[in-house]
Amino acid sequence: MTDTLIPNGCKTNGPVENGYFKKGCNPFAQTGRSKLQNKRALLNQQIIKQMRMRAGAENLLKATSNNKVREQVVLELSYVNSDLQLLMEQLEGLNSSVEVYQNVQETSSIPLIPLGLKETKDVDFSVPLKDFILEHYSEDGSNFQDQIDDLMDLRQACRTPSRNSSGVDLLSNYYSQLSFLETRFFSPTRQLGIFFTWYDSFTGMPVCQQNVSLEKASILFNMAALYSQIGTRADRQTQAGLEDAIAAFQKSAGVLHFLKETFTHTPSYDMSPAMLSMLIRMMLAQAQECMFEQITLPGIRNEFFGLLKMAQEAAKVGETYSHVHQSMIQTPIKNNVPFFWTTMSHLKTNHYNSLAHYFVSTALLDHQLTPSDDEDKQEKALSQLYDAMPEGRSPLDILKNKEDRRRIGKAHLQRSIMGHEEAIRTHSHCRHLQKLDILSDILQASLKRSLTKFDQNDKEDEFTDYMLAPDIISKTEKKAEMEIPAATKVKVTDLFHRLGPLSVFSAKQRWSAPRTVRLRLQDRDLGFTLKGDVPVQIQSLDPLCPAAAEGLREGDYIVAVGDTECKWLGVSDVMKLLKDVDEEGVNIRVVSMMDSSSQPMPTKSATYCGGLPKTYSMICLAHDEDDKNPKSRKVAKKPSFLSWGLKNKKSSSTLSLPTADYNGPWNRSSYPNSFNESALY
Repeated sequence: MTDTLIPNGCKTNGPVENGYFKKGCNPFAQTGRSKLQNKRALLNQQIIKQMRMRAGAENLLKATSNNKVREQVVLELSYVNSDLQLLMEQLEGLNSSVEVYQNVQETSSIPLIPLGLKETKDVDFSVPLKDFILEHYSEDGSNFQDQIDDLMDLRQACRTPSRNSSGVDLLSNYYSQLSFLETRFFSPTRQLGIFFTWYDSFTGMPVCQQNVSLEKASILFNMAALYSQIGTRADRQTQAGLEDAIAAFQKSAGVLHFLKETFTHTPSYDMSPAMLSMLIRMMLAQAQECMFEQITLPGIRNEFFGLLKMAQEAAKVGETYSHVHQSMIQTPIKNNVPFFWTTMSHLKTNHYNSLAHYFVSTALLDHQLTPSDDEDKQEKALSQLYDAMPEGRSPLDILKNKEDRRRIGKAHLQRSIMGHEEAIRTHSHCRHLQKLDILSDILQASLKRSLTKFDQNDKEDEFTDYMLAPDIISKTEKKAEMEIPAATKVKVTDLFHRLGPLSVFSAKQRWSAPRTVRLRLQDRDLGFTLKGDVPVQIQSLDPLCPAAAEGLREGDYIVAVGDTECKWLGVSDVMKLLKDVDEEGVNIRVVSMMDSSSQPMPTKSATYCGGLPKTYSMICLAHDEDDKNPKSRKVAKKPSFLSWGLKNKKSSSTLSLPTADYNGPWNRSSYPNSFNESALY
């Protein structure tokens, strides 16, 4: 979608349901979501264009000593910085456009926040894979053109997944194929020449690597984003829809957790551990919110114990959103997360805490302890509501004293009113929140309900100061938990199955070119035995047999007997092919495993950002003190950027996260003045 944008009004050449596109993908669908993705793609390209202009201007500023030229370059840099800031604001606006992701039938639910899909550029696997197949596996790469085309079609389809289970299956299938691809073709001792480019979901900054781990991590991020969009789209006015939303958000959190634990040094900031931790909290908070809505969907009975239960459930939702908000306002996350997200989490914290206080006030004001009530049960329920009882009173004294119940109830109403007023103020401070009319209606209705309840219990002659109601202990019967979906471990058929068993024929092993050996019987014996699973190996070779004279060696793998491929045949199957050998003999093809330990590691790095001589540190790196004095600066060799990826591997990270003095993605001081030329490719 980054390179090929579908114009409005473009029609398909054939029906999608007839199989023209892969299942789970329709690039021609002109939905509001797809239009947002198209805008995101355009913004990504405009951002990288401005970054290249900025890099060129910075280099010119370093190279020239002409004062007039320097003044003009400084002026141009100010224009570029302004353009970048505007583009950044537009990208933030796209991440704040949550209304297009909501269910079209929603009329009374607070909108939820989905994640946007990461954008990527086209990748041509054809030439590199065919060259590698010829060089490494000694087979004609053109014989695998159909499989390469299928792989490229699958990747292209993953750029426009449908917002349902078919779209998730599409991404999971490609993710599983990448594991096969990594083992088959990506050798630790050489570069394949395939560059994967992905754009940061929040900043639009590109990251390019030859390491397939970037591709796998980005697909997982998009899988989590797709789950969040499925949860946002669910019909939350039905029990089934709420179940779907809860499951989707929990799976989204599970995929993000899997991504965080599996790929520990991702060079893209949207997949950094701090950002992923915040996103996990946000997904679980939205799942908890849907659980609360599931409880309230049948209606809330005006009953003492039920109201106290709902108060603690609402307090649990407010608590989870409070944790999300605290994560969002931490440096450097606050500089990259949309302001809409931060204000929405703060708004929901106040809203649900206010609901909790309203439910407690209703329980105390509308219900009095009667002889027929279970006194011990009510006392226990009230004692579990607070960490410390109001004014040090015992729960039973409060329940029995009508005036105390009224005072404490009004105190809870006051906190409810104050919380909703704060939520409405927060709503008015964000222009993206102001577009959500349903959110404004819900907040106004909640405030009006609390004010009405307060007026009903207010006395004209009462001039005493009201007490401050204590916080309510959060409690829930069903806590939102991360759920790692089976989609992250789906089984697929290896597209390059014909190359042989993956445990033997992989990129880590080096092979000799296939040799043809003529087998002839000598005293009704071939002169060797076979061992192994698939493929079979030569063992107990008689050095004086005709096969040894033809060049057969101990440990050789038989890959063909005559015209029959044997890479996937066991000992019994190969013996059946060899038992009919006559005096003329039969040709077999064998390969020998070579020592791969002598190959040196490449010295060049494979990471760059948008063609610039920098890594993702364009956002994440800060000035080094030594950079202020170029003469005294030591040039240190950069570690290979190919070493990032899987957890528990001893590798150096390509990511330097922003420091505490980070002042924003376009802050001039967040870019290094120098770079190592060896980092370019």
